[in-house]
Amino acid sequence: MSDESAGRAGDPATAAILLAAGAGVRFRDAGHAGDDAGHGHKLLAMLTATPARPAEPVVARAVANALAAGIGEVIVVTGSTPLPLPPEVRIRPNPDWQQGQMTSVRAGIAEAAARGHQRVVIGLADQPGIEPAAWRAVAEGDGPIVVATYAGRRGNPVRLDQEVWDLLPAGGDEGARVLMRSHPNLVREVPCTGSPADIDTVEDLRQWQSS
Repeated sequence: MSDESAGRAGDPATAAILLAAGAGVRFRDAGHAGDDAGHGHKLLAMLTATPARPAEPVVARAVANALAAGIGEVIVVTGSTPLPLPPEVRIRPNPDWQQGQMTSVRAGIAEAAARGHQRVVIGLADQPGIEPAAWRAVAEGDGPIVVATYAGRRGNPVRLDQEVWDLLPAGGDEGARVLMRSHPNLVREVPCTGSPADIDTVEDLRQWQSS
């Protein structure tokens, strides 16, 4: 991870950022209620194999999709939970993760800026159904803020160009949504395939496994 060449691919101006710093409390609470599937962190919950991917933790599949997109360096913003991350990614710890998701967005952008990137494409590590094609479509979109849509509804990932980074609030538990609400004229939508569903609870995991 300290290797200056780690995770570089695609456009050197672009970085993909995966937010992986949350505590996953709703998933943990289900486990404490007596469901073994809920023990531990949601990002470490195992997904069944697919024709394209082996059985693997939620975070591993989300990271694999971002890497496969090939849009640029992949930065993973982490919190207090150790995660199984490949050497191709750049890890950015966020010591302030408990203060809300915006701190992770800002941590990822700070890392991207320090490494010379001029735009970021941000996704969540608990959304393993975001396909490489969606990452690419958003990265290639036209506008300072580009958001993926699924059946007409906005989801992730979201691209933020350097010109809008200073418009982000300092804190809060929302990511780019607050920016899109306050500056709708800057937003462009890109229809995408795949699933924006997040795995937040044990029931979410069950539905994912049965789909």
